[in-house]
Amino acid sequence: GGGSICITREQKGIGRGQATAVIEVAKARDEYYHRTGIYIPICSDGGIVHDYHIVLALAMGADFVMLGRYFARFDESPARKIRQGMNYVKEYWGEGSNRARNWARYDLGGDGKLTFEEGVDSYVPYAGKLKDNLDATLAKVKSTICNCGALTISELQQKARLTLVSPLTLREGGAHDVVLRKEPDHDFS
Repeated sequence: GGGSICITREQKGIGRGQATAVIEVAKARDEYYHRTGIYIPICSDGGIVHDYHIVLALAMGADFVMLGRYFARFDESPARKIRQGMNYVKEYWGEGSNRARNWARYDLGGDGKLTFEEGVDSYVPYAGKLKDNLDATLAKVKSTICNCGALTISELQQKARLTLVSPLTLREGGAHDVVLRKEPDHDFS
């Protein structure tokens, strides 16, 4: 998968890119819905690095997204907060890791050891309180959906136009070729 802690592709050499997977599954879901009248919601699980990736996943056909790494960073996550150098991190591990298996959450029989792992044991940068961050994320998601001329996820899926962009296009989409200020300059002479 495309999750930040998933190594299934490295270990097994199988899997799809998250965007391709969502688009193809959404197409199959929609065909199934037209045949049967039964709608099956899709979760995009993995590949969310930036807040705008949430809207991309929704526009591609997902009904909701999994945000494991996103939520693991906050105080409300049950993982331990640890100081590393001058910064804090929170523990974060994959379901396919030995750590998850050793929590005895799975009764798979045998000696309890994984032959190989499909998830890593890692840390994520600590980000404080959930509410302080979630409000900004939701504001970005809502604003982007509106920028696409939509008010609902269903409308977004109908109106959004997805295009492939180059690394240069990504670069020019942000601040570039300037020196950013870290603090306001109050010298008005």
